[in-house]
Amino acid sequence: MTTSRNAAPFEAQTLSSAGHIPVMLAEVLAALRPADGQTYVDATFGAGGYTRAILEAADCKVLALDRDPSAISAAAPLIAEFTGRLDVIEARFATIAEIVRNRLAATPGANSIAFPSPDGVVFDIGVSSMQLDEAERGFSFQTDGPLDMRMGQAAGALSEGAGPSAADVINETPESDLADIFYQLGEERRSRAIAAAIVRRRAEQPFSRTRDLASVVAAVPGTHRPDGKHPATRVFQALRIWVNDELGELARGLLAAEAILSPGGRLVVVTFHSLEDRIVKRFMAERSGRTTGTSRHLPSGGVAKREPSFRLVNSKSLSPSKEETATNPRSRSARLRWVERTAAPPWDEDFAAFDLPDVLALR
Repeated sequence: MTTSRNAAPFEAQTLSSAGHIPVMLAEVLAALRPADGQTYVDATFGAGGYTRAILEAADCKVLALDRDPSAISAAAPLIAEFTGRLDVIEARFATIAEIVRNRLAATPGANSIAFPSPDGVVFDIGVSSMQLDEAERGFSFQTDGPLDMRMGQAAGALSEGAGPSAADVINETPESDLADIFYQLGEERRSRAIAAAIVRRRAEQPFSRTRDLASVVAAVPGTHRPDGKHPATRVFQALRIWVNDELGELARGLLAAEAILSPGGRLVVVTFHSLEDRIVKRFMAERSGRTTGTSRHLPSGGVAKREPSFRLVNSKSLSPSKEETATNPRSRSARLRWVERTAAPPWDEDFAAFDLPDVLALR
């Protein structure tokens, strides 16, 4: 019989490393239900906050992934602490199924751990606190740095397939496409005026620094927000999502989790903005039989009804407590959703059902 230990309440949570606080940690553990003898995939390792909590909650194994090489290099102490129970791999969401299937057939050895089909997969979507706080990564306009934003970049080195930087996008993308990126991925209402200002300025001097771009955006009339947030907030969000193909990676990650989870296994997802949450909500509702899978890209009538591959455990998302948002303001926009895998076969990989923004077709 498997057992699990109680999740620590929020007040007992500690920083995982480098000042990073795992968001909604107690709620994530309650949804995931770590148990002895089981296996879990932490698809967004980051500073290892969720991974550590899972390994401490039960005598289980964790296969952790992250596309950021700096996160992988910082994982060594945690791997040593949980010898034989943790492996951390540099990888994107799209490769989760392939990695897990390879580990199913692995022979345990000094540098390899055999992992059975997982009993849970957890995603913490979006940029990490460490990435935001490192000016040289170029994710934030709060401190000046190179306009980069690639998650596959660390200490000047690039992972294979890291792709163009944010500076490349800003300096080379046609004005109309820039406007679509800002509007669809950042929900920026002044997208066309901002794109026009960027194109005028780059004709004189290319963009290379975060504060330079932020100041140009802030100078566009009508961009100052009543909520007090910086005028460039939505533009930087859109750029980060575009540069890292975050919505496409999320869709592929959800499909991979569906393919590899054991019956009864939990898929647990924390999102931080409405675009991500809509994708997760739609996927979970469709796969649990709550919708017909219709989208604006499909003929009326949607797709044929199929046996649900997931059971919707909680129909509504959870938000952080007031106590948590007061202690960790970056958690205020987080939403937690989770489902439980049924014994039904996975559905076909249908990206139209995700209803992804049209601008992603430009990639």
